[in-house]
Amino acid sequence: MPRYTVDFDDKFDRNLTKLQERTGASSRAEVIRNAVAVYSYLKTAVPEVDGVQKVFIKDKDGITNVILPG
Repeated sequence: MPRYTVDFDDKFDRNLTKLQERTGASSRAEVIRNAVAVYSYLKTAVPEVDGVQKVFIKDKDGITNVILPG
């Protein structure tokens, strides 16, 4: 299995740790693998309109537009 070394700042590390706790992931690496899998799926599944890919999230407070990066 390939291994990577990546440097993150303290804020990113705190957020990553919080996500691990919230999701019950076994490691921070698992959080990153899951995030990449979701991003990969969205980039494939969401159509591009006028050069932008948007995901709409609906909850009890309304709808939020999320623009997928790059």
